[in-house]
Amino acid sequence: MADYTIKVRRFQPESGEGPYWEEFDVDLEPSLSVLDALLQAKDREDGSLAVRCSCRAAICGSCGMKINGQSGLGCKTQIGEAQELAEKQASATGGDAKDATVVIEPMGNMPVIKDLVTDMESTHWTKIRRVTPWLLPHGDPPEREYVVEPESMIDITQSMACIQCGACVSSCLSMEADPGFIGPAALAKAYRFVGDPRDAETVERLHDLAEDPHGIYDCTHCFSCIDACPKGVAPMDQIMRLRRKAGEAGIEDPNSGHAHERAFVKIIEKKGTLDEGLLLQESFAPGIKSKLKPSKRAIKELLGSIPTVLRAIRTGKARSPVKLIPGAHPKLPDGAQDEVKAIYEHAEAHREEFNLYIKGEEGDEEAAIEERLEPPRTHTLADEEAQNG
Repeated sequence: MADYTIKVRRFQPESGEGPYWEEFDVDLEPSLSVLDALLQAKDREDGSLAVRCSCRAAICGSCGMKINGQSGLGCKTQIGEAQELAEKQASATGGDAKDATVVIEPMGNMPVIKDLVTDMESTHWTKIRRVTPWLLPHGDPPEREYVVEPESMIDITQSMACIQCGACVSSCLSMEADPGFIGPAALAKAYRFVGDPRDAETVERLHDLAEDPHGIYDCTHCFSCIDACPKGVAPMDQIMRLRRKAGEAGIEDPNSGHAHERAFVKIIEKKGTLDEGLLLQESFAPGIKSKLKPSKRAIKELLGSIPTVLRAIRTGKARSPVKLIPGAHPKLPDGAQDEVKAIYEHAEAHREEFNLYIKGEEGDEEAAIEERLEPPRTHTLADEEAQNG
């Protein structure tokens, strides 16, 4: 047994007071979980400590919480590992690692009901229902069940692994800035049906999610949801797949996200590095014709970006203001640009996509994650670069 101190952020609404911190001393084997520590504190010290849990095996998704500032499952996080991380964080910030405690908080981006119990209905489940999370099949129902070839379901296997724990929602920076954002969990669920060959409303779903200002183009690629997900669903990857399919369908969005991706790909192909001044212009007024006769929206967006440009100059992000002039950014030197073009040509000729998907149970080293090379499709390496940008 080892002694640990956990610092829990508490909130007792019946008291009429605000949130406060309380520390509990627990003695556990290092291999036991943070949830075990909380249940021991509840059993031995304070029965009013509220925590939601069920299976204690990372299956039900009930015990979502923040541990040392990171969203995850309490039952999956070992107390020994959490203590080591707390000590590293203390050392990194100039504190004393010996005094480090495991800090436990309720999940973010959700109202707190009591202690570590959050209101998932008002955010997580409301947004899940927003994406119509059920199959909308073709024609009349069959006599028995809808039959589909297993190979055709491979693309959505990863999104099907979601246990609805809400950890990705808790860690989402886009949702923190824009509470209206549909969110990583709901959009990952949306791809589960967009990618299902039995669904008849794929185009309608894509229009809905792309044209919503708080939809797929509201994601900022922060990767927080990927780090938080305990089941390897990688919600941001599913959002990028939705964007890819929306782009293939020629859907234009109010955030100009698709136009931004095309501009990014075009500039990298031409120059090898990102010309940010030209990127802004090409995103809202692509091509010579649009520049000679810009739309009202393009003029509005370009004028609205001026404060951002000035702030970049003032803070030093734009080290050379000259490079903010569209087209002034140089190409890669010494023939390196030819190598970039060769990569583009190879990607267009082969049209390959490497898709990671989950197979089997977690911990099964031979079958947990398998890499599959899909058949030719319209997605290209250039698209991938745009998405990662």
